[in-house]
Amino acid sequence: MPLSEDERRILTEIEQQLYATDPALARQVSSTTVYSAPLRRTRFAAAGVVIGLVLTIALLSVHYLLAFAVGFGLTLLSAIQLEGGLRHLGRLGAQQLSQSIRQAGARDFFGRRAEPDDQ
Repeated sequence: MPLSEDERRILTEIEQQLYATDPALARQVSSTTVYSAPLRRTRFAAAGVVIGLVLTIALLSVHYLLAFAVGFGLTLLSAIQLEGGLRHLGRLGAQQLSQSIRQAGARDFFGRRAEPDDQ
């Protein structure tokens, strides 16, 4: 059910008051979505998979059991978290994730993200 003209005007006034009284909160609320926390967990899980694979390869030169226990274990646990996170995000969240990666680039996506004031 669409909002009436009066309701839109009231919401606009509330939004303007929020920006005037607490711009930091207004910026945080406008940038936070339902998918913010699951996207963050998905990023950490993807980084864990990559780090686990690198550890597995590096630790193979030391001992194969150590490589299996540490590297492969981290990879497996991260992959399970990644699968669960992507399932939780669902189709819309995965689309938002892929758009974020395309817009920010992989380096910025896994590292520090630019704030609106930085641009």
